[in-house]
Amino acid sequence: MAKAVALVITGISIALLVIYGADAATGMDNPGKQGFLDMDHKTRGLGLGGPAMALPLIAYFISRNDSSKVLGGMILITGILIIIGAVTVIGMTDLSATDETSRNPLMETAPLLVVGGIQMGLGVLKIKKS
Repeated sequence: MAKAVALVITGISIALLVIYGADAATGMDNPGKQGFLDMDHKTRGLGLGGPAMALPLIAYFISRNDSSKVLGGMILITGILIIIGAVTVIGMTDLSATDETSRNPLMETAPLLVVGGIQMGLGVLKIKKS
C-alpha cells in the first residue's frame, strides 16, 4: 500500500516538474515571463516547484521498508529534472544584469542543486536496496 502511494505521488511530482519546465520555456520569449499558465515566476515556483521537490522525499520515507527499482528510478528522475532546471537558470542568466541588481544566480539556485542532489542520492539508494 505504501509503495503504491509513493509511486503515485512521485508520478505527480514528475508531472509538476514537466509542466513547470514547459511553462517556463514558453514564457522565456514573453516580456512578462508568463507562460501558458497564468502565473508569474514566483507563483509558478511555489505552486509547482515546491510540491515537486517535497513529494519525492515524502515518497521515499513512506516506502523506506519496501524495495522498488521503479520508485527509485522515478525519484532519481525528479532529482535530475530539478538539477537540469537549476543549471538552465544559471546558464541563461545575463551576467551584466547581475552586477546591476547584485543578485547572484548561483546562490539563488544552490538550494535547488542541493535538493536535486539529495533526491538523486535517495533514488540511487532505493535502487541499490532493491
